[in-house]
Amino acid sequence: MTINEIQDEIIEEFTELDDWMDRYQLLIDLGSEQPPLDTKYKTEQNLIEGCQSRAWLQADLVDGRIRFQAESEALIVKGMIALLVRVFNDQTPQDILDADIYFIEKIGLREHLSPTRSNGLLAMLKQMKLYALAFKTKGA
Repeated sequence: MTINEIQDEIIEEFTELDDWMDRYQLLIDLGSEQPPLDTKYKTEQNLIEGCQSRAWLQADLVDGRIRFQAESEALIVKGMIALLVRVFNDQTPQDILDADIYFIEKIGLREHLSPTRSNGLLAMLKQMKLYALAFKTKGA
């Protein structure tokens, strides 16, 4: 699936829910479904700067595509990470760099997050794009 197809799928899932409490619950459920991050990846180097709660992001290049793994100690943050991993996982570095991430606005997530959580979301997004740039620069 392309990044836009995945984003459209996420938008559809969230817009089926009218109430924001239900949307938060979906976010928490998505985070709970994420496999736990191996403790060997829970390092200072993988900590996402700018997140209110601790969150880790691991990226590996496999056959020209980036595989992301992530985890957070906070349920909402874990859900936000789950959405970003779903969008970017198994995509090429160039596709990630070229992506227009619109699902965050379309589902109303940014306006329903506290400023610190919103900053954390942007920090996660930035970190994933930085990984893509680094892998592309290395000749992926």
